[in-house]
Amino acid sequence: MNAAVEVPLKDAYKLLTHGPTVLVSSAHGDARNVMTAAWNTVLDFDPPKLVIVIDKHTYTRGLIDASGELAVQVPTRDQAALTYALGNESGRDGDKFARHGIATFAGSKVAAPLLEGCHAWLECRVIPEPHNQQTYDLFIVEVVAAWANPAVYRDGRWQDAPDQPGSIHHVAGGAFFEAGGMFSVAGESLG
Repeated sequence: MNAAVEVPLKDAYKLLTHGPTVLVSSAHGDARNVMTAAWNTVLDFDPPKLVIVIDKHTYTRGLIDASGELAVQVPTRDQAALTYALGNESGRDGDKFARHGIATFAGSKVAAPLLEGCHAWLECRVIPEPHNQQTYDLFIVEVVAAWANPAVYRDGRWQDAPDQPGSIHHVAGGAFFEAGGMFSVAGESLG
């Protein structure tokens, strides 16, 4: 698994608390897909849960509905153009992985492919909430495995790593912010 380190489930929420745009991958049978999602957040700690909006008209949504699982990845600035493209194409029009030459690796708990080069990966299973899913396109998922790039996340926290690209945060129309340097108001060392 591309040198990723396992993140204890009790710390999985830390991978998303800074509000990044994420990539959501899914698979069912021989079909697989990946899409961009900016509307996501942490919901609970134990067991770790996330909330993510996945429109009912997307190809990814059909795969998630069929499989009951997905993976959430935190892409980097180096992946911003790819992230934008994946959010503006449909998997119904062909294999996005092949079209963009996306390298993947297998997760430990779910069938959804994990994308190489990201800063974090969260393998998730859907907690069925039919009303929320149909009415609001809102999915509650439980994180069943979590991984991170040790160059930017170790010892239970994100690291100030100026030599690494930051996570990205979509603001609209293809414009993103990149996460920058860290600081602490508690006076603690950030590594």
